[in-house]
Amino acid sequence: MRDSLAVLNREVEACALCPRLRQWCEEVARTKRRAYRDCDYWGRPVTGFGDANARLLVVGLAPGAHGANRTGRVFTGDASGDWLYRAMHEAGFANQPQSVSRNDGLILNDAWVTASVRCAPPDNKPSRDEILTCRPYLDREIGLLRQVKVVVALGRLAFDNYLSLLRGRGHAVGRYDFAHCKVHELGEGFPVLISSYHPSRQNTQTGRLTREMLGGVFERARQLL
Repeated sequence: MRDSLAVLNREVEACALCPRLRQWCEEVARTKRRAYRDCDYWGRPVTGFGDANARLLVVGLAPGAHGANRTGRVFTGDASGDWLYRAMHEAGFANQPQSVSRNDGLILNDAWVTASVRCAPPDNKPSRDEILTCRPYLDREIGLLRQVKVVVALGRLAFDNYLSLLRGRGHAVGRYDFAHCKVHELGEGFPVLISSYHPSRQNTQTGRLTREMLGGVFERARQLL
């Protein structure tokens, strides 16, 4: 299983199927943000990360331009990652609350974190075609993570993309309403799906999402497992 995930990860890192996204990632890596001008940016597609035997799968939107696109690890190096991994740590899914670099010692326990789109998009808005182009990577990844029992979708896009992926496999998955910390039973043989607001600055700085609210999502996931 680990060898298969490793093969998938190498393919993801070498992917060039979306020229707009690749050009944007490379431009951001070249120009940099002033605060990170001494950093060597990753500037390539970002793979999933975590425990290959995970029972919890966390699906986000896409790498942040100066977060994962800089550090090379999903939800690492920006405020969204700070919120996510702190909540996962408090629920016992991570060995530490910080996620600042690929070499910071972070280990996920019984959890795998990934994204719907593997390249940072301009304005954090991938196009529909880019989402569809990237979806086979998520599909293959889910197929390799055979122990998953609970899926947390961070944000409406990740929620819709995950359900569309299942329908694309030919599964008769019904329509479900997105709401924060809502548990969706998809039927026998499917993991339980929990929808959550994304820990973006737009949500956290406006108070739409609080640390207690995000923590509640992962406490609920722990209870379900």
